[in-house]
Amino acid sequence: MGSIGTSADNALAESFNAALKREVLKDSKTFENQLRCRRDVFRWCTRYNTIRRHSWCKYLAPAVFEERCPAILISAS
Repeated sequence: MGSIGTSADNALAESFNAALKREVLKDSKTFENQLRCRRDVFRWCTRYNTIRRHSWCKYLAPAVFEERCPAILISAS
């Protein structure tokens, strides 16, 4: 995250929204109706967060990455 007012401030959200629009809407400008919108976005978000491979986790699905590389949290106190 960048500092407030910089172009990098919103880059992560813009990238996420661009991927969502590109993969869900494809060539359409709008959804048919609100129910279809909610269903398609929910399905895409579920896929994005569990199944879709990401470069940040060595091109593994996030669910697989978490199984293979459990986070070890160190107590701050």
